[in-house]
Amino acid sequence: MTPTYESYTDFKNQLLTAFRAGEERMNGESKTALHQVRRQALTAFDQLGFPTIRHEEWKYSNVNSLIKQRFAIDGTSTLTADDLSSLEIPNLDGNILYFVNGHYKPELSHIVSPASQVQISSLADAIKADPDAVGSHFATYADYKDSAFTALNTALASDGVVIRVPANTTVEQPIILRFISDARDNNVASQPRNLILVGKNAEVTIAESFRTLGDNSSFVNIVTEISLERDARMQYYKVQDETNQAYHIGTTQVHQTDNSHFYAATVTLNGNFVRNNLNIVLNGQYAEAFMYGLYMPNGRQHVDNHTLVDHAMPNSYSNELYKGILDDSGTGVFNGKIFVRPDAQKTNAYQSCKNVVLSPNATMNTKPQLEIFADDVKCSHGTTTGQLNDEALFYMQSRGIPKAEARTLLLYAFAQDVLSQIKIQPIRDYLEGVVTAKLAK
Repeated sequence: MTPTYESYTDFKNQLLTAFRAGEERMNGESKTALHQVRRQALTAFDQLGFPTIRHEEWKYSNVNSLIKQRFAIDGTSTLTADDLSSLEIPNLDGNILYFVNGHYKPELSHIVSPASQVQISSLADAIKADPDAVGSHFATYADYKDSAFTALNTALASDGVVIRVPANTTVEQPIILRFISDARDNNVASQPRNLILVGKNAEVTIAESFRTLGDNSSFVNIVTEISLERDARMQYYKVQDETNQAYHIGTTQVHQTDNSHFYAATVTLNGNFVRNNLNIVLNGQYAEAFMYGLYMPNGRQHVDNHTLVDHAMPNSYSNELYKGILDDSGTGVFNGKIFVRPDAQKTNAYQSCKNVVLSPNATMNTKPQLEIFADDVKCSHGTTTGQLNDEALFYMQSRGIPKAEARTLLLYAFAQDVLSQIKIQPIRDYLEGVVTAKLAK
């Protein structure tokens, strides 16, 4: 079902009005080059409009239920540290930053790494301090011209984080970005924007997590831009454990240069409608990218993972493994694209998507794609979707393991290929507990 003209126009006009209201509160900032980019992005969003199932990139993901609603844009919150106690991850240490309804909360956060290792600032503060420095990277990597939600974020994002890792530096403590939607009083929407710049021969580990408090609807539209210079190394984790009233659309755009190494794991546990876009441009020789994903929609949850790996230079390598466990009336989408440009000889690129469907009402849509314009490459892709192995289940039962427990163990082993890639041990322990509890239901 396509959205009605009225609902489509109402929500779109609300977002356009929010931009103009924010612009009226600006002084000199409205004349900066960065704000001109925002205006151009707003024009692009106005022209593009929300995608429908007629758009090839959205044919399996209908945003109708999202645009029927109204949200408080970047709404205020009275959330306190006590309110966060139920969301804490035991034994998690490092630089932990909280963002509530899209706004950085320094009173809830703590930064432990010295400035000699990493400079961390909220996007709002970074723009006030040096709009030209932020503007030189803002929207440089994430193209908004053909993506409505990226354009919307580029126009409306008022806060988020800017992380700069100097050359030849290792950030010893992980950086944890915790995005909380406070939907206890009303529907809330936020547009966080992150900019992560990793210098030559530098190394950092960063995790993004998304949670929701309250029974109302939430909408998070986040864009994270990442730039890795020569020989830089980054581990990046994204964890979503939101509510059945949560809408999440996220785009992570990565730009790599020579000898850089990017390692990503995306885990989606809960959410009404989730769309993850992970786009990587390997714009350097001997650059490497590894991508892992786990998604577990049940009930009527919908999870859509779109990945793009663009091999633009020779001698680069990418490897991708996504796994899904679908139950009840849950739906999943995986669309993985690999581009190999004409100059990208000696490319190695591999992609695999494996899914277990536990219910006759669950649905999985997969679309692996290879577009190769070079002749000296090694590329492969594959996808499988099936049911739990009855022989393995019978074998475990014959050894005295109850059927329900055997089922949970088999599914947990299936998920371990992804969970084992998460190197921040407290986060991994937390995820293993949540996954086990969800599988046992």
